[in-house]
Formats: sequence, C-alpha cells, structure tokens
Amino acid sequence: MTILLLGANLGDRVMTLRRAVDLIVEQVGLVRQQSHMYETAPWGITDQPTYLNQVLAVETELEPEAVLLKTQAIEQALGRVRLEKWGARLIDIDILYYDHRILHTDTLTVPHPYLHLRRFTLAPLAEISPEFTHPILEKTTLELLADCPDESEVTIFNL
Repeated sequence: MTILLLGANLGDRVMTLRRAVDLIVEQVGLVRQQSHMYETAPWGITDQPTYLNQVLAVETELEPEAVLLKTQAIEQALGRVRLEKWGARLIDIDILYYDHRILHTDTLTVPHPYLHLRRFTLAPLAEISPEFTHPILEKTTLELLADCPDESEVTIFNL
C-alpha cells in the first residue's frame, strides 16, 4: 500500500483535494482509504494561509519512482508552480510510505523524511493507519504522533 499526503492552501482547497483524489484514482491506483480533510497551520514558512490536508492509502502496481512522476504530473495539471520550499501552493502530493520499503534516490526518499515531525501529516495518517510501523524508526503512527514535537493545531475540517 502506498500512503500519500495531499495538501492545499490556495484557491478552492476542497475542490482541489477532491480533484486530486479523482486524478490519483485515474492515474496511480485504487484509493482504499482516505482520511477526513484536516485544517492545519502552515509548517516551515508560517506566514501563509492555513492548509487542508488529507491522507490516502492507494493500491498501485506502479513502482515508487513512477508514483512520484504521476503525482508531480497531477500537481502540475492542477496548477502547482514550485516557487519556494514549504511555500503556499494550490496542491502538494507527498509519498509518505510505499509499503514498508526504504528508498533513498536523487529524487525520492521513502519513508518521507519529515513525516515524524509534522502533526499535519500524523493526525490524518493516524485516522486511517494508526498501527502502521515506520520501517526506520520502528514506531507506530500513534507512537509517532504522541512523540511529535510539532504542536501546531490540526482539526477535522467540516464541509
């Protein structure tokens, strides 16, 4: 199972996340689970609008690098322009996990290197996969969330 994190803080955030899910189904694989959308404080660069984040569990036959290429193409199709790291964006799609694989290439690191430091990632991940064990840190999602140094507000977004 591939676990993806979606985030958006510009434009119609709800519509963008919904469209991203549709495109992921079309181009990457079957979405087996999806968390609620969560309203979250910005991380890294904090002087920007709040985010909506959502985690998906996707069943795919694509290899990790192919998933990365597809998700980057989806970001581009939805209007993503990369201006600054951690800056505001119409859409962001990160690969959090690819099964229990550990990968480190020039373009992709899995598990996501900041996963355990971000409450906006761990809260929706805990909703759909609380007992998944991080293959490097050897802690469950719930343990990572309990140990997370990030104290940013993360709340379920009610449509």
